[in-house]
Amino acid sequence: MPDRFDSLNVIYEDNHLLAVNKPAMLPTMGVAEDVASLLTVAKDYIREKYDKPGNVYLGIVSRLDAPVTGLVVIARTSKAAARLTESFKSRNVRKLYLAAVEGAPPEASGTLEHFLRKDERHRKMHVTHESAEGAQLARLRYRVLGGASGLSLLEVELDTGRKHQIRVQLAKVGCPIVGDRKYGAALEFPSGIALHSRQLELEHPVRREALTLTAPLPAVWRRFAPTGKLALPAD
Repeated sequence: MPDRFDSLNVIYEDNHLLAVNKPAMLPTMGVAEDVASLLTVAKDYIREKYDKPGNVYLGIVSRLDAPVTGLVVIARTSKAAARLTESFKSRNVRKLYLAAVEGAPPEASGTLEHFLRKDERHRKMHVTHESAEGAQLARLRYRVLGGASGLSLLEVELDTGRKHQIRVQLAKVGCPIVGDRKYGAALEFPSGIALHSRQLELEHPVRREALTLTAPLPAVWRRFAPTGKLALPAD
């Protein structure tokens, strides 16, 4: 397992939940056994911290694309996994992202709605029309936090959770995420792309208490914007 993925950045932990700040280029799950994933790193963390022999149960209930950073919630019990999965499906979780994009959206705030469909040949998503086979409605809300030098910093709130949703919808309105060559970005980003899962607001699956989790921005964002290109929020 690569050294850079040996440690886990834990945001919140109890007997039922584990919330972590995923680094760029670490897949959440679903890769070959000899390839590091967030799930395998998290299992090693639990196994070592609590001296658990054998298989460790963890249930991924929210995923991020490999180049995206930020909050991922992991259930430590099957009961928590079932309840959290239902919360995400019923859209009872508020999901906020930060995105640094090329250009600026047409308005300072707004809602984007598109129908998306998988492009299996090119392994990406694209915007299509409502009646197309496999089309799914994607909706997000955005707010411009600032910008300079041809860049904008956006806060994005997801209403739906489609694959690559933020990436393809922002690109469609002429604002590809910095570093996201797959969806038309021209600028490089130091690691992954400039999309970060910043905050999750949800109900604790067992205690039923309101829980707000916030993940600090990776250090590469500060290195990317030291010249005043973007005024990043303090952590």
